[in-house]
Amino acid sequence: MKTPLSPLFLAFGVAGALFILATLLLQVFAIFGRLVGVTLGGHDAYAGYFLAAGSFLTLAYALRRGDHIRVTLIIGRFEGGARLATEIFCLAVATFLSGYFAFYSGKLAWGSWQFGEVSTEIDATPLWIPQLSMALGVTALALAFLEELVYVLRHRRLPPQDDTGPANVE
Repeated sequence: MKTPLSPLFLAFGVAGALFILATLLLQVFAIFGRLVGVTLGGHDAYAGYFLAAGSFLTLAYALRRGDHIRVTLIIGRFEGGARLATEIFCLAVATFLSGYFAFYSGKLAWGSWQFGEVSTEIDATPLWIPQLSMALGVTALALAFLEELVYVLRHRRLPPQDDTGPANVE
């Protein structure tokens, strides 16, 4: 399903993939650095920040592509109006919960920025920086769920998944 927000979700997906790649590169550098006697102070903290950013920023892109696991054990047993009502209920709950998480993760990042909170690790990174990736990623996820919910309400069926990329190759 192509929407005006699709480029945003794609950009977040690419950014998330780059953060996951950065996690790998940082860990490989740390391993080889230890072999030659070079250590990076705080590299474990940065690897955690990168991994969290990669995980959260890719949520909406993965949802849009159909890469999230959809548990259809119960929903698959319904047909017609009952299935549609169940899908709408599930999407409404997912939209609410992800919106709730987005609001409070944004509030957490804002509070960390206001109070100047820093990591207790050797890196002393301002905590709002890694928390911001969580807030942005979950906000994008909430928007993706909202778009799907609106689509189902308008068209009375689930939206087609994005067909770009290898995940949907049959």
